[in-house]
Amino acid sequence: MERIAMKRRKLGNSGLEISPLVFGGNVFGWTVDEPTSFKLLDAFVAAGFNSIDTADVYSKWAPGHTAVNRKRFSANG
Repeated sequence: MERIAMKRRKLGNSGLEISPLVFGGNVFGWTVDEPTSFKLLDAFVAAGFNSIDTADVYSKWAPGHTAVNRKRFSANG
């Protein structure tokens, strides 16, 4: 099966181009365990996607939800 190149979209005037689908990363290390989180991220990147929403306010009200958990899954974290 031939793979079709994904069209990227410009991110404002930043010069960056991102995939049209953004992965919601607020589940990493919280509702999804660490091994599963890495499997999900690896599959997402392998499929050609490159944008992850790392906002920490969506579930801020829930016990155990912290930005610290997501930093473990970041390349720069």
